[in-house]
Amino acid sequence: MSGSPAGTDVPRIRREPPPFREVSVVGTGQPTPHVVRVVFDGPDLPSLIVDEPAASVRLLLPSPGAPDLVIPKWNGNEFLLAHGERPTIRTFTPIRASGATSELVLDIVLHASGAASDWAASATIGDRAAISGPGRGYVADREASSFLLVGDESAVPAISQLLAALPADCPVNAGIEVTAPEAVRDLPERPASRVDWRVLPEGAPPGSAQFDYVRSAALEPGVRIWAAGEAAAMQRIRRHLFDDRGVDRSHTMVRGYWKRSR
Repeated sequence: MSGSPAGTDVPRIRREPPPFREVSVVGTGQPTPHVVRVVFDGPDLPSLIVDEPAASVRLLLPSPGAPDLVIPKWNGNEFLLAHGERPTIRTFTPIRASGATSELVLDIVLHASGAASDWAASATIGDRAAISGPGRGYVADREASSFLLVGDESAVPAISQLLAALPADCPVNAGIEVTAPEAVRDLPERPASRVDWRVLPEGAPPGSAQFDYVRSAALEPGVRIWAAGEAAAMQRIRRHLFDDRGVDRSHTMVRGYWKRSR
């Protein structure tokens, strides 16, 4: 990545992300009342290799009101459509259906509104989209004494992958915020692990249950922390970990997956 000299208007140039692969919906499901599972397939999906847990892909959707999917161009800083409009792109944790198929699965949380949520709620077989990726996942620190995983419903696919991939002899504690008891899901079982599902109190802002879990957690020396969820809530967790608890920034990965009201 290169930046612009101070005082100039030259836009910075960023490395171009992986190209979009066109896909079609080949199946849908609903693992919980708040999540739609969309299964994609396409001729270029077999070449999309995801070899790290909690990695990401970009999902390109048709623009609102547009009948066809249009692949945007990279302008050196972002993807744009022909007349400068921003395309509808959202980021998700990819799930492989199985090693014997090229299919890719995305679990999309249903919010009150939102481009991806609205699209997923009405997705049918044959609907077109495109996928770019993968983005970086999580590389476990082999010197960790334990791991603390924190997330909301949007982070469940990533947490599921981390539970399966983290060193088997290392204790893992996970705190997951859900909006209702029926959102609790089965996760990979592993020795020396504990998953604490916490229901968000009615009327509380997203991330409140996650923050309470982190605040009450005993952070032993050597713990490594992974957290993801609503962006403002993740900022609050960052401040607590760094300012109040003195956690080494290099021992954490805290990611905003979505923004409230967007």
